[in-house]
Amino acid sequence: MLSWEYPPVVVGGLGRHVHALATSLAQIGHQVTVVTRHAPGAPLEEFSQGVRIVRAPEDPPLFPLSTPTLLAWTMAFNHTLTRAALRAAETYTFDVVHAHDWLVTHTAVTLAEHLDLPLVATIHATEAGRHQGWLPDDLNRSIHSVEYWLGKRAGKVLVCSEYMKWEVSRLLELPDDKVDVIPNGVDSKAWRATATAVRKARERFEAKGPLVGFAGRLVYEKGVQDLVDAVPQLRAEHPGLKVVIAGDGPYKEELQEAVRRHRITSTVAFTGFLSERELPAMLAATSATVVPSLYEPFGMVALEAASAGAPLAVASTGGLAEIVEPGVTGMTFPHSDPGALADAVGTLLAEPKLAKEMTKRASAMIAERYGWQGIAEKVVAAYGEAIRAEPAHRAARLGEPREPIVVPDGNLLR
Repeated sequence: MLSWEYPPVVVGGLGRHVHALATSLAQIGHQVTVVTRHAPGAPLEEFSQGVRIVRAPEDPPLFPLSTPTLLAWTMAFNHTLTRAALRAAETYTFDVVHAHDWLVTHTAVTLAEHLDLPLVATIHATEAGRHQGWLPDDLNRSIHSVEYWLGKRAGKVLVCSEYMKWEVSRLLELPDDKVDVIPNGVDSKAWRATATAVRKARERFEAKGPLVGFAGRLVYEKGVQDLVDAVPQLRAEHPGLKVVIAGDGPYKEELQEAVRRHRITSTVAFTGFLSERELPAMLAATSATVVPSLYEPFGMVALEAASAGAPLAVASTGGLAEIVEPGVTGMTFPHSDPGALADAVGTLLAEPKLAKEMTKRASAMIAERYGWQGIAEKVVAAYGEAIRAEPAHRAARLGEPREPIVVPDGNLLR
């Protein structure tokens, strides 16, 4: 299994997904090796929770992991990741290579071809999707071309929602039977905070009245700007309101400027990144957790917040629309509509009994649909399909020249 993030390196939901999947596969009897990037202080190789973890140290020259140098960083990272993966293959025999997102594509293809193994790819999000269907510059078009290559090269492509199946099939021109929908999961127990931790979270954020929360990367597509724009209405209707924005990202300064512009600095608190110990308590302390994304392939934070016991108000977009049933397991609103967001959150704050009933139904839904063991078993079934199909896939691949990838000019999702 190849991933650019794995604990202790956790940038977003992908790292938590790969960790949970790898350990769940190990628990049901499979031998799993995860090859990932090194983190300061972490061993280069270890066994943890039944998983062999091989970490690739960064090569010089050192490129910062930022947008202007992202492609250079990715190419350098794939060089060291490939060497680490090939070393891991010297002592283990693998049946399948599983790549997570475009950042590990070059290593995944090299490993699959060098070891003559089937390739399975999980595509967690797409570059065009993150930009509402557009590929505005060379960097975006380059990333899309790598995603396209990964999708074509893989024998089986996994996505987390029906929405993502539609998006990936359309963008990468994949046949319907090549793409399987296997949802993300959540370990509900890990998201249950103690009553003492919840009380301390409310004290930390000086919550005298309702507490509204957001958790995630501070980027435009997460829609935090719409939550900020909704705060004046919510504060007028709910005295003592406090809004907590947990996370970090390149959009933070603009969000803080919007808070100053609305004159709500005493109401909105930016916490930065919260640890896996702090975040469940913060979510559990909220009277409503908001997921206002413009683009959301799945919506892992909705499962995590509901597992923590938080009432949900989510944008009815992407995978979120498949998780939350309006008025049953949470409130929904159209994305990019601060007024509708304020109304949805306001319902949860004004009707705590209704909010509690929705939270109970959401918890039952999660237990039924999103347990990791069942998800791991579905992934194993997809591995089996890829292994059985590999001879035909290999023959077709060798018999056809690689066509150049032409990126259309315009909105790819229209």
